Amino acid sequence: MTSLSRSIDQLSHSRYAASVLSGVLLGLSFPSYPFIRLELLAWVALVPLLLSLRTVEKRGELFRRVYLSMLLFCFISLWWVSLATLPGGVLTMLAQAFFLTVPLLAFYGVKKMAGYRFALFSLPFLWVAWEWAYMQQDLSLGWLTLGNSQANLNLMIQYADVTGVWGISFWLLWFNVLVVMALTSAKKELFRFVIPMALMILAPLLYSLALFSHDRGNTGTEAKLTVTLVQPNIDPHGKWVPQNSRDIMDRYYWMTDKAVRENRPDLVIWPETAIPFPVFDTNYADDLHSLRVSLRQWHTALLTGFVDLMFVGNQPYETYNASMLLEPGNKAPQIYRKMHLVPFAERVPYIDYFPWLGYATFSLSGISGWGRGRDASVMKLLTEKYGEVVVANFICYESIFPGHVAEFVLKGARLLTLVTNDGWYATSYGPYQHLAIGRLRCIENRRAMARCANTGLTVVLDKYGRTIAEIPWWEKQVLTAEVPLESSLTYYTRYPDVLPRVAAAISALLFFVAFLMNRKGATITDRKP
Repeated sequence: MTSLSRSIDQLSHSRYAASVLSGVLLGLSFPSYPFIRLELLAWVALVPLLLSLRTVEKRGELFRRVYLSMLLFCFISLWWVSLATLPGGVLTMLAQAFFLTVPLLAFYGVKKMAGYRFALFSLPFLWVAWEWAYMQQDLSLGWLTLGNSQANLNLMIQYADVTGVWGISFWLLWFNVLVVMALTSAKKELFRFVIPMALMILAPLLYSLALFSHDRGNTGTEAKLTVTLVQPNIDPHGKWVPQNSRDIMDRYYWMTDKAVRENRPDLVIWPETAIPFPVFDTNYADDLHSLRVSLRQWHTALLTGFVDLMFVGNQPYETYNASMLLEPGNKAPQIYRKMHLVPFAERVPYIDYFPWLGYATFSLSGISGWGRGRDASVMKLLTEKYGEVVVANFICYESIFPGHVAEFVLKGARLLTLVTNDGWYATSYGPYQHLAIGRLRCIENRRAMARCANTGLTVVLDKYGRTIAEIPWWEKQVLTAEVPLESSLTYYTRYPDVLPRVAAAISALLFFVAFLMNRKGATITDRKP
């Protein structure tokens, strides 16, 4: 027996070593600080775990192994959530680890009916179908979609304009499966797996190089919007103290005045909840007047986060984490209300059906119990050079939802904007991870993004997810950049759910085939290496 065979045999029979190894590899593969680039680990991260599950027959034992692996994955990737709320962070990691076990529990079911090899073939379909289905419900965090691990590996993920992030997950899972099959096959059969693995590395590179080569021939031809982004570097807890509102607004006015005089932008962007009070409430009439006077002086539009109130009669009915586009003059504001709210931190899931769940909130300062917006409404900015430009604005956590962003683009958005406040997470790599995931939305829809954050990271990205300009985090600065406007629609934008829906249909078919095989006693016999 060779040393490789012995290692494979040890992993196949180890109880928890393989689980620990896979969990650590998965966690390290996710984006963190920019000087740490370990995303390639995701291409083999599941291999130890899958090898160890080869010999597992009891459901409880499989669950323990998988849950341990996914818990380590969550801890390494998401520990920074606890900096904002310790109970919420712990609950997030425990719950997310449970949801990540689901596709491997389905894998176990297929394995029991049709054998290990058939289950391996089924896993990429099962996993992607579950990732997508999980993201459709209120409890979803959705942050640890496997494809997100590759968000900074720019040359390898440009095909997301066809498949979305789901295709990246599917690609990674198949590569892991092929590695497992190669390791558990006879030497003479290795070429059956090594050649497809080589093609899986080469194909994305060739696709990206073709795209970039074509783009170089079009340099300088696209329309561009001059955008100023204001990063005020305000304490995320102190901003909710009412006595601080005046100082906060003065800081925004001072920073914006200077930038507008120097750069004459088409659009100014302030971050999430930059205006930490309901400025359209009659109690804040003087503040609204000051804001409109400033807009007339700047002669430019403002897109900003703010607190929005909905009234029933004369009584406030619901409070929203919202953004608005306000133009000079007395035009009515164009308002978007955040639709995807962080579970338990911003809104308790299913509270509309079970009001008693309200006690379960782990709120951050100033942002508990938000109402949920109902419409992905775009904003229409009137510019002197290009006429009406449709802008998509989404808020913070919403950037992890691929279908949500695609909906804005389908409505005509030529530019993506994101307002966020990642100051809750101190100097952890949480903000860098959030930024990395946003890059995928640019690639999927081929839209540039202007990302304005309270403490950082304030960045302008191009349609390939590459950085055009940025402000260092935790610095009070202003950034003005020329942001490209795009109008063409990608295949992914037009059909954002095709791949996961097909994966779900194939998963159902594979379950049915496995059931028939089990009933007929036709279970596949696994070949020993």
